This record gives sequence, C-alpha cells and structure tokens, in this order.
Amino acid sequence: MIDPMNIPLPAPDAEPEEVMEYLRAIRPRTGEVQLTVEERRYLQYRTRTSDVVLQESINVIGMLENVSQAVGQPAEAARQLQIDARRWQTVEGELRAMLAGIVGANLVRRYRLTLLAAQATAISSQLARDPAHSVLVPHLQEIRRLKSYERRKKAAPAPEPPDTTTE
Repeated sequence: MIDPMNIPLPAPDAEPEEVMEYLRAIRPRTGEVQLTVEERRYLQYRTRTSDVVLQESINVIGMLENVSQAVGQPAEAARQLQIDARRWQTVEGELRAMLAGIVGANLVRRYRLTLLAAQATAISSQLARDPAHSVLVPHLQEIRRLKSYERRKKAAPAPEPPDTTTE
C-alpha cells in the first residue's frame, strides 16, 4: 500500500494561473477540433489502419496522376498530412503525460488536505469538551451538518406518468 504522505511533492516553478494563461493563449494556435462523443468514436473506428498500409496507400497515390486526381490530393500533400499527424501525436502524448502528472500531484494535495481536515476535526472535538474551548462547538456542529448532507443520497427522479391520452 502506498503512503501518499511519503510521496514527494515538488514545488512547481509556475503558479496555476500562469499555466492556465499560457494554455489559453496557445490554444487558438493548435488547430483543435471539438468533436462529440459519437463523432470521436466514429473517427477512432474509421482510423484503425496501420502506418504500413497508410504509407503504401500514399505511395499508390504517387504512382499515377490518375490516382492523384481521383483522390483530389497529390502524394506529397498526403505525406505531409501523415507527418503532421505524427508530430501532433507526439504533442498529444506529452499533454497526456503532463495531465497525468498534474492529476497525480493534485490527488496527493487533496489527500493531504483531507487528512489535515480530519485531524483538525478530531482534535477540535476533544478540545470542545472543555467549556474553555466552547468557541469550537458551532464549527463542529456545522461540520457534522455538512457531512450528513453529503452522505444523503440524491432522490431518484420521479417516474413520468403514463400517457393516458388516446388517439
């Protein structure tokens, strides 16, 4: 079992707001395309072709002018598209690795914060037993109220009444 308290958490050189500002500034320059879940699934299914098959197909485009005209692209344009796809695939991998690292660091932070909050509540509960520390009582009551609210299950949506109209 891992102990999140022993995971080293290096201090970042940048503030989160700086990173967000940079990402927002560069985003319009990346040529991104927003797809729906259905569109993404469709394209993922349709692009399951090996690089070897793609390369040979591009070579066929360059063999005869008729093929190039029929597909509407010269072989060199197809080769450039393939090069661009590989280069952006590398960027995609780097962004995924960066995201995974940020998610991991944030999980460790959240774990440490949760542990700190639990310790503070436990210590405060002990101290609140002494009338000299009664100032803690309303805060502890609020914590209990909020925790009980979080534990409640959300009510299931009411079923729609059956359609009783006749045609």
